[in-house]
Amino acid sequence: MQTGTVIKSTGSWYSVRLDAGNAVMQCRIVGKFRLDDIPLTNPVGVGDRVEIVPEGEEQGMINKILPRRNFVVRQSPRRKHDLHLLAANIDQAVVIVTVVHPNLKPGFIDRFLLMTEPHEIPVTIVFNKGDLYSEEDVAVFFAMKAIYEKIGYRVLATSVVENKGLDALVEVLKGKTTLLSGQSGVGKSSLVNAIQPQMVLRTGEISDHSGKGQHTTTFAEMFELDFGGSIIDTPGIKMLAFNNKDAQNVAHSFREFFKLSDQCRFGASCLHRNEPGCAVRKAVAEGTVSELRYTNYLGILEEVEDQNYWERWKDIQ
Repeated sequence: MQTGTVIKSTGSWYSVRLDAGNAVMQCRIVGKFRLDDIPLTNPVGVGDRVEIVPEGEEQGMINKILPRRNFVVRQSPRRKHDLHLLAANIDQAVVIVTVVHPNLKPGFIDRFLLMTEPHEIPVTIVFNKGDLYSEEDVAVFFAMKAIYEKIGYRVLATSVVENKGLDALVEVLKGKTTLLSGQSGVGKSSLVNAIQPQMVLRTGEISDHSGKGQHTTTFAEMFELDFGGSIIDTPGIKMLAFNNKDAQNVAHSFREFFKLSDQCRFGASCLHRNEPGCAVRKAVAEGTVSELRYTNYLGILEEVEDQNYWERWKDIQ
C-alpha cells in the first residue's frame, strides 16, 4: 500500500505522485466513490490524497480517498443531476476574469464564490487583459475592485502584454496550492505561461463569431511552480449552475449578507427578499451593500429554487 497525491485526472485514469520517491503512477479506481451521497462525474479529483495498490512498476489501483480538508465542486455541465469535482485540499483559489474580450459577466464572479465560500477558501479575483481596457473599462474595473475588496476578497489587475501585475500574482501563488480557474477566453493559460515560462499551457483564441472563449484545457492538472507552491489548472468555465444548493445555502454564502442576517427580524433564516425587517435589503437601499451583488444573488436564488422544485417534482413521480 502506498499513498500519494492526484495530479491529473482524465476521467478514467489518474496520475498519482507518490509520497515515496516522488514518482508518478497511472492509476484506476476500485469500486464507486461518492461525495455526501451525491453522484460525482469524477469521484477522484486533482489534489486528492489517496491510497493505492501498485500493479507493477507504473500502474496501480486507487482503493481509498483520504479525508479531504476541503473541496470545490460544480454542477456537471453535461449531466445536470451530477456534480463535478474541480479540486480538493487547496489553500486558495484564483479566479481570472476580464472586462472585455470576452465581455465581463459580473454574475460569474459571484457564482464562482458560491463554490468556495462554504469551505472558507480564500479567493483572489484577477482582472486580466488590462492592456485592452478603454477608460470606461478601467472605470468598470475600479468599481468591481471596490465592491469585492470591501467584503474581503483580494483583487488584482494584470496584463501579459504590458507585463503588469505579474509580480503581484506570483506573490499570491507562492508557497500555496491554488485552484486556478476562469471563464473561457480570459487568458488564463497565457497568464500562467508568462509567470512560469517553461510551463507551456495551451492557449486559445476568442471566437470571431461569438466573441466567446474557446476551451483549451480539457482536464484538470496540478503543476509545480519554480518559486514554490503549485496550481491546479482547470478547464475554462462557460457557465456555473448549482444542483447541490438550496436557498439557505445561497443566502449563507454571500458573506456580507450572512454577517448582517443577525440583524434581520428572522435572523439566519431570512432570505433577504420580501421578509419584513430585513437588514440586507435596508443596507442595499442605503448603499452600504452592493446592489450588483444583491441583484446577482436574487437571480441565483430564483434559479436554484426553480431547479430544485423540478428536481423534487421528478423525485415524487
